[in-house]
Amino acid sequence: MRRRTFVALVVSAAAVGVITVVGAAGVRAFMGREDPTAATTAPPRAVSAPGFEPLAASAYEQESQDWDVPYLLPDGYIQTLVSDETTLDVYPGAPDLHDMNALNESGVDAGRYLYNTYEVATHSVLGATDLRTGASKVIADGADWGFDWRHLDGIRWTPWGTLLFDEETPGGHVYEAVLADGDPSTIVDVRERPQVGALRHEGIDVGADGAVYVVDERDGGSIFRFVPDVPGDLSAGTLSALRLTALDDAAQAWDPDAIDRKVGAFEWVALDRAAVASDADAAANSVAATEFGRPEDVEIIGETLYVANTSEDRVIAIDLAERTVSGFVEAGVNVPVEEEGVVTGLRFPDNLAEGPDGALWIVEDNAFSDIYRAAPDRDGDGRADRVDLFGSLVDQGAESTGITFGTDPMVVYVSVQHPDKPLADGIWAITPRR
Repeated sequence: MRRRTFVALVVSAAAVGVITVVGAAGVRAFMGREDPTAATTAPPRAVSAPGFEPLAASAYEQESQDWDVPYLLPDGYIQTLVSDETTLDVYPGAPDLHDMNALNESGVDAGRYLYNTYEVATHSVLGATDLRTGASKVIADGADWGFDWRHLDGIRWTPWGTLLFDEETPGGHVYEAVLADGDPSTIVDVRERPQVGALRHEGIDVGADGAVYVVDERDGGSIFRFVPDVPGDLSAGTLSALRLTALDDAAQAWDPDAIDRKVGAFEWVALDRAAVASDADAAANSVAATEFGRPEDVEIIGETLYVANTSEDRVIAIDLAERTVSGFVEAGVNVPVEEEGVVTGLRFPDNLAEGPDGALWIVEDNAFSDIYRAAPDRDGDGRADRVDLFGSLVDQGAESTGITFGTDPMVVYVSVQHPDKPLADGIWAITPRR
């Protein structure tokens, strides 16, 4: 199938209705509404989320390596192909490994371009899809800027209109891409940002105050905040690591049997500026920073920083104003423990996104990778008030990555990485049927 073909197929009810390969008219033509990318500034997010009847279980009974649509979804939702290896095959003969996604959230043509990283071991690149025309292309190759990017992963649009992206590899760095004036699809400069830390990076987010939050993606990894000396200029600043104040040095270390004690009040401990540029993990260890189980992604919603701790089967909530940590979503507490093929539950939470009503959306790095919606904590106990199953991958060999909502709050984008189906590593849009 090619992008300039429009196909509509009715499939089984379990797969929810429609597959569409969108041509030059883009996603908007399928949804039958005006182009949401036509404005030059992003519209405000809606205050209510799309409603759905939660799934009863993961896609255990619908496993397929020859699917038309990748997800089992609630009734009333449709899945639209944005881009995959049939439209842009960056690494012929090997999986492209689409990973995180981000949109140009502000400025010229806000919301028109969906950027993505490719998590390959060497020669990683950045890609972008024009959601108005449907065209996908590589927009940055590290070799053109003097880098050999490895395992590119996190990506985030900044309040000052650049792209931050990082490497999930030992000693990985954060990079900042500067876009051409008037053309968000063209990169004119790439700058390495060593002061944000040499780490096994994955998720990255930027607060309203310009602080950058990153994690060290490993068992025993820490959580970091970078405060630039000058807002919007990441060439110099202070990297700090989170440390729980009620624990002694020994108790800060990673211990899979002591996850429950990794909550409570915390402080940010400033790290040596020279040390973080060469090994931020060692710098964090030198101050006995708190260690978690594979912190993989971060998402700021209001005054709360959420972190997906994959090995812990837990997402924590870090109240940045009150400086407290709580278990927001945790297997066996407010969501079941997974027993594959028997009991659907949270296992290996990986990537996070802010929903249009302030809810947290979670995808798993798991067989039959699931998508969950965690409702905000309205009762003040530090935990999600409810956790609902929204979607489940039918391709058992794949995982969901890079979940993000568009400037149209009724569109959520998610990558399907390393599926068993050939040439199907790519990005999908999920929307309510209209």
